[in-house]
Amino acid sequence: MIKIAYHPIYAHPLPTGHRFPMLKYELIPEQLLHEGTITKQHLFAPEPTAEENIVITHEPDYWQLLKELSLPYKEQRRIGFPLDAQLVEREIRIAQGTIDGAIYAQQNGIAFNVAGGTHHAGSNWGEGFCLLNDQAIATNYLLHHQLAKRILIIDLDVHQGNGTAQIFEKENRVFTFSMHGDKNFPFRKEKSDLDIALADGTGDEEFLTVLNEQLPFIFDKHKPDFVFYLAGVDVLATDKLGKLALSKAACKQRDQIVFENCLKNGLPVQVSMGGGYSEDIKIIVDAHCNTFRTAFELLS
Repeated sequence: MIKIAYHPIYAHPLPTGHRFPMLKYELIPEQLLHEGTITKQHLFAPEPTAEENIVITHEPDYWQLLKELSLPYKEQRRIGFPLDAQLVEREIRIAQGTIDGAIYAQQNGIAFNVAGGTHHAGSNWGEGFCLLNDQAIATNYLLHHQLAKRILIIDLDVHQGNGTAQIFEKENRVFTFSMHGDKNFPFRKEKSDLDIALADGTGDEEFLTVLNEQLPFIFDKHKPDFVFYLAGVDVLATDKLGKLALSKAACKQRDQIVFENCLKNGLPVQVSMGGGYSEDIKIIVDAHCNTFRTAFELLS
């Protein structure tokens, strides 16, 4: 059974008019349940992760500032969320959801987190709506507990996974692949093992062609035994923060390419949702739901 991490705390209340579409975290599981793609048995509620899991990835001083809610205001503004205890609890539950998902994926082939994909959080900073890096924390958990030896992180959010790249810049067991908009946030990029920077307006054919060319090469070069996939839907043409021009159908085809490469190589994959900022939240939710639908179609 495919397991999906979800907790009501994921839909954290934000000030009126905030541009982050927090409501999507309620609507994604509701839609998947309503249409019958999943049942309640697929969902699990993660506990807060242990501090020891956090400080393998993030600097203890940075974690202490988050935990004590004493992060300087300038750094809070860089994150983009007002800091409070519930927001921090949300982050550490998301991190545990990705850890648990990685373990479930080793048992079942694939697992999901309804939230996560917080790839802008580096070892000692947060930014871009990211406080802690869930997939980096889970990656280090697998390595630390000798549950995996070589890990591939596929980041197809429209924004570069700068925090992930920085965390693993000297870790040869982890290959970071980010395919993103060139002239987009973050404006100071870090160096992934492979960065593919796409021009504004890149559409379906070019995006899918590049992905189809690169993934087999990456799998063959790195020879991972576990995959993390960040499936942001801010690559859509409708996205307010994206600058690429993918259709919803191509976004779903992108997911299929990733999953088929994992299946072909017999590799477990954990999926976190990443960004999505289209004006119409129904577009965001449907595109995210397509990632789940695609996996269920391939494994049914």
